[in-house]
Amino acid sequence: MISRKAFLKAGGLTLFGIGMGGIPAFMAHAAELVQAPKLFKRKKILVSIFQRGAMDGLMAVTPFEDQYLKAARPGLFLSPVKNGNNNPLIDLDGRFGLHPSMRAFESMFREKRLAIVHGMGSPNNTRSHFDAQDYMESGTPFNKGTSSGWLNRAAGLLGHDATPFQAVSLTSSMPRSFYGNTPSVAISNLQDFTIQMRGNPMGAKRVSQSFEELYDQTSSGLLKTTGKESFDAVKMLQKVDTKNYKPANNAVYPNSPLGNSLKQIAQLIKMDVGLEVAFAESGGWDTHFNQGSENGIFARNVNDLSLSIMAFWSDMALYQDDLTVMTMTEFGRTVKQNGTGGTDHGRASCNFILGNDVNGGIVHGNVAPLALENLEDGRDLAVTTDFRSIFSEVAEKHLLIPNKENLLFPGFDGKNIGIMK
Repeated sequence: MISRKAFLKAGGLTLFGIGMGGIPAFMAHAAELVQAPKLFKRKKILVSIFQRGAMDGLMAVTPFEDQYLKAARPGLFLSPVKNGNNNPLIDLDGRFGLHPSMRAFESMFREKRLAIVHGMGSPNNTRSHFDAQDYMESGTPFNKGTSSGWLNRAAGLLGHDATPFQAVSLTSSMPRSFYGNTPSVAISNLQDFTIQMRGNPMGAKRVSQSFEELYDQTSSGLLKTTGKESFDAVKMLQKVDTKNYKPANNAVYPNSPLGNSLKQIAQLIKMDVGLEVAFAESGGWDTHFNQGSENGIFARNVNDLSLSIMAFWSDMALYQDDLTVMTMTEFGRTVKQNGTGGTDHGRASCNFILGNDVNGGIVHGNVAPLALENLEDGRDLAVTTDFRSIFSEVAEKHLLIPNKENLLFPGFDGKNIGIMK
């Protein structure tokens, strides 16, 4: 088994596609000198998806009986009642309705494999995308100085030997969630690679240098003891025909950034390279203008989100007992629609957790009637569930990482809310 410490003593690697049509010849040749690794024992896997831009939780999962919401959103409000050719909300429990473009999620909710937490968000009331994302990814909502991300800490607390691909982000750069001392890898494309150092002090100094330059400088110690292990990691991927990958169960991934990322995560899982913590992103959730209701920008986004996740879930049929998928977003949107048919930066939103060990078929959390006196700052759905309560419970119950001594979420003493069995 490859030592994760040996793989990246210098910090996290970012592997990103450069359109070169393959791995450079010198790198492939070096990889051939390394003995192929054995398959690794299967472990639990967490896939986290960050919806960047702040998803409107009140439109994704609507408290459709709330007359205050209906009055506040005359152009955006949807009902579960079919009227003419409209696509009504999907009534989940007599109170909350799922957006019609998320119909792919309905069966998982009915089968009690999908849980929703409403009114979730950060206790920090910033409405800055950058700050709110940073706080959520670091897991320390009142400390901007935290150097590590919560997923990086989670990987470090798994408590067993790891492979170079224990923590992987399918992004072009290392996400804040993966910053820290535990080695992690960011990959934007499994078909062609180069290596760039990011997200760590040593790597930042060498960002502009090519891999050839780094390779030539092995005498400096940067790659002297890690080169073979790095080549070995790349060799794992080189062996597989990722371009012609055929998903199981005829699963069809949307041809979107999220769909492609989840398809590649599925490939890594099936390759048995030791993946345990994965990360992907979904953009376009900052719906200030022309948000739409049953159609439009928001509808397209939630359709892509749900179809991508469900394609991944179907593709992962043989791995579902070991898998949990969880979404997150930095904050929600205002209760009242604005003058341009959109919604502005708000506070609470909702998220989705999919898995066989999830306490599903329930909309968890607390959403009070959206009367003016119940709104945060007189305009927003109040945060009633701290995001750390959700993340820590998933980590504890699925990855078996207890938040002992607040190592995973420093300074947080919140209790579980019952989203996991």
